[in-house]
Amino acid sequence: MATEKAAPTLIGSVQRALRLLEAVGDHRQGATAKQLARKAGLPLATTYHLLRTLAHEGYLRRVDGVYVFGEAVGTLSRYRELREGRDAITTALDRLREELGAATYFATYRDGELEVVDVSEGPGMPAVEQWADFRVTGNAHAIGQCLLGQLDREGRLDYFSRHSPQSLTPRSVTDSTTLLRRLEARHPGRPVLEQQEYQPGVVCAAVPITVGSAVCTIALSLPVAEAHRLPATADRLAMRVGAVMDRLSFTI
Repeated sequence: MATEKAAPTLIGSVQRALRLLEAVGDHRQGATAKQLARKAGLPLATTYHLLRTLAHEGYLRRVDGVYVFGEAVGTLSRYRELREGRDAITTALDRLREELGAATYFATYRDGELEVVDVSEGPGMPAVEQWADFRVTGNAHAIGQCLLGQLDREGRLDYFSRHSPQSLTPRSVTDSTTLLRRLEARHPGRPVLEQQEYQPGVVCAAVPITVGSAVCTIALSLPVAEAHRLPATADRLAMRVGAVMDRLSFTI
């Protein structure tokens, strides 16, 4: 005999509060408690109790006898925008992974730190194992070199003053003078190529991009056995990034 599926546990007070918020949304100029009670189909006493709670938490404000959205609702909208933005990034990375046949990455430089926002990998296209923290090893991988290359000299010096260049493989560049000269020589629109500086057996490329005022990059990685593909695949990534970014509407 088939097992009867259990009904979900619902919290009535939360449902009623959400119905009130929806009712406020239907009255752009605000609404009285009585109007909201009728719209939400709630007893007036219950409505008053929920309105006081929602106003206390910042989701509503009472202005000239009517209720309107409070600042906390903006926080919910901000979260939704961020969630939609992250979903758009994931979709874009998945598409690029399939087109390029390589694991793909989206990263940004925020508040003085490197941050890998999302990674897309698949069968035969594994992502780089972050055995050494990406945030503090920017000298050794394409993502870091690309992001740091978009900063001014002061920004680069600030990063290296907090995160000394690390030697992760025999190919890692750790001399600060050489690193700064190398970053300054980067062509603004060209992909950054890195071969086994972060991890033996892996080659990477990163393309510089900006989202609003944010410094960002989309990158890819390949096993060293496919190193011959790196320059051409990096160029394809650079060509595709513009079209991908045009479809993204998110806030970093």
